Amino acid sequence: MARADLTGADLTAADLTGAMLTRATLTRATLVGADLTGADLTGAILAGADLAGAVFDRADVGGAIMEGTRWVTTTRPDGTVTGAG
Repeated sequence: MARADLTGADLTAADLTGAMLTRATLTRATLVGADLTGADLTGAILAGADLAGAVFDRADVGGAIMEGTRWVTTTRPDGTVTGAG
C-alpha cells in the first residue's frame, strides 16, 4: 500500500500490523483503535487524522507529516502512551 491515497478513509480498528504505508496519504483518515505495530509510515501524510487509541508501537514515522492529528490515548512509536484529552 505504499503511496496509496487513503484520504478520509475509515480504518477504525483496522489491523495494519507491519503494513508498508510509505508515502501514503492518510489525510483526515480515521484510525481510531487501529493497530499499526511495526508499520512503515515513512514520509506518509497523516495531517488531520484521528489516531485516538491507535497503536504505533515500533512503527517508523520518519518524515511523516502529522499536523493536526488527534493523539488521545495513543501508543506512540517509542511505546509511550499519550494522555486522555
